[in-house]
Amino acid sequence: MILLRGLFGGIIAYLAYRARALNRSGAVAAALVGGLVFGLGGLSWAILLLVFFVSSSLLSRAFGSRKAGLSEKYAKGSRRDYAQVLANGGLGASLAVVQAVFPEQDWPWIAYLGGLAAVTADTWATEVGVLSPSLPVLITSGKQVEMGASGGVTLVGYMASLTGALAIGVGASLSLPLQGGWEIWLVAVVGGLVGATIDSLLGATVQGIYHCPQCEKETESHPFHRCGTPTTRLRGWRWLNNDLVNFLSSASGAGAAVLVWILFH
Repeated sequence: MILLRGLFGGIIAYLAYRARALNRSGAVAAALVGGLVFGLGGLSWAILLLVFFVSSSLLSRAFGSRKAGLSEKYAKGSRRDYAQVLANGGLGASLAVVQAVFPEQDWPWIAYLGGLAAVTADTWATEVGVLSPSLPVLITSGKQVEMGASGGVTLVGYMASLTGALAIGVGASLSLPLQGGWEIWLVAVVGGLVGATIDSLLGATVQGIYHCPQCEKETESHPFHRCGTPTTRLRGWRWLNNDLVNFLSSASGAGAAVLVWILFH
């Protein structure tokens, strides 16, 4: 049964590759992540991963045209590679292994719920935030910045974060392995909003951000911009790229979710 469920995770990864949501390396990583989550975690874990991946892919396609003019700010395109997959799903796959080793423990599931709520909230904010009628402001100073700038937040983006976290909460309530009721919704919302906020804080402070002298644009791309011009560092740590920021966002959401769960138990 475990092998069969793991194979299903691989099939989902292949279909995502065929739908051009993943490149080849992303498909391999997704097969690994999906195989562990589906195989070891089972249906209750698989549903949450599907909610994240399907909703994020649909939003990316729905508002892709609105983001087209912002592509110079991002390090990568819309097709996720292995690093993006592991950044968003690697923690969840590890928690599925922990749950299989310690099946009597509740906290791996709660951490998984919070981690996925965090990456979903952050992804929804990025995809829907482009619809904001006003420019984003830097989360640390309130200063207006360009649309798509790292660390920039909008009311539309935060509402999207809340909705994305709630979507994970709904998925959890449909396949709940624990008795939690409204507490599960609270865990998802807190994990999602904490994770999305940490992502913005890191983006505004210590994430490596660069400048393209040819395009006169701020970007996450390094060592070359999409135009082919070498980029120079504006701020932040060179080693802290967007993928690592996403992983830290997931981890912070997982930690916040566990803390909330402990408070009620």
